[in-house]
Amino acid sequence: MVNEDGDQVGVMSTQEALQMATDAGVDLVEVAPNAKPPVCRLMDYGKYQYQQQKRRQESKKKQVQIQLKEVKLRPKTDEHDLLTKVNHARKFLAKGDRCKITVFFRGREIVHKSYGEELLQRFQNELANEAKIEQAPKMEGRTMFMILSPVSSK
Repeated sequence: MVNEDGDQVGVMSTQEALQMATDAGVDLVEVAPNAKPPVCRLMDYGKYQYQQQKRRQESKKKQVQIQLKEVKLRPKTDEHDLLTKVNHARKFLAKGDRCKITVFFRGREIVHKSYGEELLQRFQNELANEAKIEQAPKMEGRTMFMILSPVSSK
């Protein structure tokens, strides 16, 4: 038996422990049921549950979720527009998010897949210091994409 302050009271019967709990106005909680003899503690169980919930919320706040951000391009994307898109991707990578670079082909553009490959290659060269390729350029239907992830600075 352990009291509210964490001090050991000693071994006692269940009835005595329940009586102590009702006298103190708290709950009798079994902490270690498999121990010989089982260990019980006097505590306000509602307050204990509240504190546990707060601890879980605090640990959840500290978690960082990595998202997959997408930057969309076309084969005829011009130089300045490409640099703007590179800067967007650079911001995503700086925040620690992964970045998916997608090139869409419309109509007859699909015949010139090499333009898309060149575009993705230029994109990769611009971000060589900030990102590493997680997935190499891949064609899927009328889109070509690659996935970049931030370089860890450890």
